[in-house]
Amino acid sequence: MYDPVRLAALVAVAEAGSITRAAERLGYTPPALSQQLAKLEREAGTALLVRHHRGARLTGAGELLVTRARRVLDELDRARHELARLTGLSGGTLRLGTFQTAGIQLLPPVLSAFRRAYPDVELSVAFHDPPDGITAVAAGEIDLALTHTYEPGEPASLPATLSAEPLLTEELVLVTAPGHALAGGSTRLPLAELVGEPLISMAPDHPARREVEAVLARTGATPSVLVATPGYALVCALASAGLGVGVVPEMVARTAATPVGTRLLEAGALGRTISVVHRVGEAAPAADAFRALLRGAFGRARPV
Repeated sequence: MYDPVRLAALVAVAEAGSITRAAERLGYTPPALSQQLAKLEREAGTALLVRHHRGARLTGAGELLVTRARRVLDELDRARHELARLTGLSGGTLRLGTFQTAGIQLLPPVLSAFRRAYPDVELSVAFHDPPDGITAVAAGEIDLALTHTYEPGEPASLPATLSAEPLLTEELVLVTAPGHALAGGSTRLPLAELVGEPLISMAPDHPARREVEAVLARTGATPSVLVATPGYALVCALASAGLGVGVVPEMVARTAATPVGTRLLEAGALGRTISVVHRVGEAAPAADAFRALLRGAFGRARPV
């Protein structure tokens, strides 16, 4: 079965004529939309688009799927509106909390899909740096929170009234100035290769990042610049300027505002898991519907 979010992405590209314009319409970044389209092509088992310098055009298979997708999406929209009236999703407010990276890179397409499905539900989004979002959900200030944990690192401490559902796991990667020698390799970089490298350290006293920073310190890298509060954009900017190398989530490196070189680190060394936190044991149709859209967009992982 094809994912409706990815079908909508293909229809948007067909109508807009380019991945960039379709991404703007849907609230994606172009790389994020490209990932969704690549997943749809893998599901279909064939190419659906031909990319070229002026945009993108549908293949024969793509045209066939778009025709069917429009009918499917129209039917789903009608079904969602009818279900909304039955399940209490024809009004009210859904209050979301998110940290910055997820708010910029992950939430917009899901919010767009939710708004199309449930236009009468008012949406509220606030930034909560982890683990503050967990506290806000527990206190009833927000309904859902996107949060994260790092590997290595301690799992998030959750009250009995809350549950966390993992959505996405990504690696931490090396970022450097463009052209840096360490960014030029095609193989994974052993952490031992960081010996003597000037390291931009990020928030070593922050609970979520503490154990990652301890691992990096043990590699023998030379402390260069300390970014004392969570701020990956600043780490990437400093690395881009040649002030040292940094280690950031792959999603951050891929969408950095400043040009950086990147390199995968040794497998299983460092990672980050993004989860959605929600209250348990209460009726929350809007929150449940939004979590279902998150699962559809990013895949279901094992609950914790």
